[in-house]
Formats: sequence, structure tokens, C-alpha cells
Amino acid sequence: MRLAGHFEASHRSPTFSQGGMTAMPAVTRWFIKAGLAYLVAALLLGVALTAPSVLSVPPSIAVWAPLYFHFFMVGWVAQLIFGVVYWMFPRYTRDQPRGSETLALATFILLNAGLILRAVGEPVNSLRPGTIWGWIVALSAVLQWLAGTAFVCNTWARVKER
Repeated sequence: MRLAGHFEASHRSPTFSQGGMTAMPAVTRWFIKAGLAYLVAALLLGVALTAPSVLSVPPSIAVWAPLYFHFFMVGWVAQLIFGVVYWMFPRYTRDQPRGSETLALATFILLNAGLILRAVGEPVNSLRPGTIWGWIVALSAVLQWLAGTAFVCNTWARVKER
């Protein structure tokens, strides 16, 4: 296969338009920028979690460990994947090439609302179990599950050969 032929074939893919690659959708930019913010927050939490080994920081800082992991895996990794998949996966239909924009926006809002509730609720619930904070952590998990389900519903039909 000639390189020029390969370029011409790839240039006709749904991710390319007349002037080159299609513009990155706003919701994709939001997913990626939020993911980058969570990456920085997770790295900062990682530094803070190692502080007790070299500084006189109370060991209660360990209540942040689940949040550190959550910020990395859901805030950074999942969010980056969601944004790139929404942008780059094969076209759904000619009228809705990326599926439902409303569902993509709902995914973003649900995921980030869940992450914010978790960021507030998880540490407080660890220090004061049996209070309303346990329900806030549970609500955060439900919101994140709804976001994941919305993402799958919006993406499923786009997983195809062409």
C-alpha cells in the first residue's frame, strides 16, 4: 500500500474535514481540561500523603488516600478517555456523528459532581463515620455510576468496524 493512498484513505475518515482534523468539541475540551486539573490534584495529594514519612504531619492525613486514587483513576484517566472517545470514535450517524451531545454533557456533569462530592465527603466521613457524610459518599458513587452508564450508552453504537 502506498503511503499517499493510506493518507487519502485516512483523510476521508470521520475525524477529518476539508481543512484537516475536525475541531475538538467543547465537551471534549472540558473532559480533558478537567482531567488535567484532577491529575495535578492527585499528584499534590500524593505528595501530601508521603509527608508523614519525612515531616511531622499527623497520620490522619491518610484519610486522603482513597481520594488520591479516585482522582487519578476517575478524575484523570476515565475523564481523559471519555473526552477522547467522544471526539475520535467512528461516526454514529451523519446527523449525530458523536451521538448525543446532551448525553455527553450529562456524563461530564454527573462525573464531576460525583467527584466533587467524593472530595468533600470521603475525608469527613472517614473522620466522622455514621453521619450524613456517608450518604454524600454514597450519592457521589451513584452519580459516577450514572456518568459511566451514560458514557456507555452514548458510545456503544460507535464501536464498529467503519
